[in-house]
Amino acid sequence: MKVLLDLCAVPVGVGVSVSEYIAACQRVLKDAGLKHEMHMYGTNIEGEWDEVMAAVKKCHEVVHQMGAPRISTSIRLGTRVDRNQSMEDKIISVRQKLSD
Repeated sequence: MKVLLDLCAVPVGVGVSVSEYIAACQRVLKDAGLKHEMHMYGTNIEGEWDEVMAAVKKCHEVVHQMGAPRISTSIRLGTRVDRNQSMEDKIISVRQKLSD
């Protein structure tokens, strides 16, 4: 099953700057071959359920290996079975309605 997922993983106990940890997670997503797009407070990810969830788990493993004792993660996700929908499709739909 295809899933669109918004991931916000925040390492806790590593200081104020977390960009190196976010970069490590971005590398995990790239290596997994998943379509993803970083935004200001997280990353949108598109792919098959098991592949996306495995990548989220790997992000946690990598960030813990980097020394983060805790990670607080928020996930929002959606699935559809009536049609195939991409991240771009959702944005295009809203932009079309705004231009009407």
